[in-house]
Amino acid sequence: MTSKVMNPGTGRIFYGWFALAGAMLVIFVVGGIFIYSYGVFLPVACKEFGWSRASVGAGLSLGILAFGLPSPLFGVMVARFGPRFNIVLGNALAALGFAGMFLVTEVWHIYLLYIFTGLTAGIGGYIAGSAIANNWFIQKRSLALGMFVASGGLGGFVFAPVTSALISAIGWRLSWVVLGGIVLVVASLIGGLVLIRNRPEDMGLLPDGKSADSFMPAATMGNSTGGATGHVGWRAGWALRIPATWLIGAFNGAGAFAMGTMSAHQVAYLGDWGFAPMTAAMTMSVVAISVVVGSLGFGTLALKFNMRYLASISFVIQIIAMGILLTTRNLTFIYIYAVLLGIGHGGINTAVPTIVGAYYGRDHYAQVIGIVLPFQVVVQAASAIIAGAIYDATTTYIPAFIVAAALSIVGLLCVFIARQPKLPQPNDQHSMLSHR
Repeated sequence: MTSKVMNPGTGRIFYGWFALAGAMLVIFVVGGIFIYSYGVFLPVACKEFGWSRASVGAGLSLGILAFGLPSPLFGVMVARFGPRFNIVLGNALAALGFAGMFLVTEVWHIYLLYIFTGLTAGIGGYIAGSAIANNWFIQKRSLALGMFVASGGLGGFVFAPVTSALISAIGWRLSWVVLGGIVLVVASLIGGLVLIRNRPEDMGLLPDGKSADSFMPAATMGNSTGGATGHVGWRAGWALRIPATWLIGAFNGAGAFAMGTMSAHQVAYLGDWGFAPMTAAMTMSVVAISVVVGSLGFGTLALKFNMRYLASISFVIQIIAMGILLTTRNLTFIYIYAVLLGIGHGGINTAVPTIVGAYYGRDHYAQVIGIVLPFQVVVQAASAIIAGAIYDATTTYIPAFIVAAALSIVGLLCVFIARQPKLPQPNDQHSMLSHR
């Protein structure tokens, strides 16, 4: 059975928006709970069990490593089985991991459960979800990916205070069971099973809802629509030989250090200065909602302007934010810091998949993003441990914040020089295959 190719003039809603909504639900729920709920849980666990912040922070670090280090494998799984299968299966298993936190009595229980949760959420998380956006949109790629990334920030805005309220009302153990149930129903069943379809071609459609005679991908990075789509496919081995691949990975990792540090320790840092737990949790919500603003804003701007330049601006904003945090204890300025950090980080998060999609195209997006993601994962995982260890050794987070600002400067330099590589021409295919 065939489906009519959807044309913008038909008045029907392009199904890509529904598929994107499913991916957004996944990252909204899983991203919000996996990162932001853990930051609320950390000081509670330390107080109840007498564990150090470094030891509990290591649980998130291990989970992040499990989420991202196998990403080359996750990319292959997405290419082989399709994003939808990975999203449904991975998040159903991740729900069990979250609910299993109910049983924690030793710190190694956290490590084991968060490794399992990170691994399964990785199967059905960022790579699979962003592949949906990249599959269904080309000319509107940056906007779709900005909406996808923004959903993760929106999840933090919602789940940080929700987790704090749940812990106050029913305790942290039952809170994890409730959060696991939300992941199962919203991410795996509604987002994955009901809404998501892998590619527009599976439904007789084309990306962006274009008709066959009007579809023509652009060929430049002046906006986010260019790249290798429809071109002779890039191969992962070929991509590894291109400096831009490593520069994208480097600025992805550099941008992650600040957010990794703050996600794990911002609530505890503000608590040390005498702020109430709900006030500290709300600053995380401000960061999260500002990530939404940054992701959507920069994703929209990238429809007209070079995403590489916009990513540079995002790093500048993040550097300014860290400078404010290092020089104030005033709550008003802390909120300003939170807004700027979120906007800058949202821009960086949108830039990474947008640039990968524009440089490497749809067919090999999942494999290449799987190469780039571990840079972010290793740094973000290390940042939670490093910041906790610095605090335990010095009783202050200031040196860790200085490192975060310095790495942001490194990221700014990397993104500025990560220019679009020359695409291999069809007559280069033999050369490409010989390097596989």
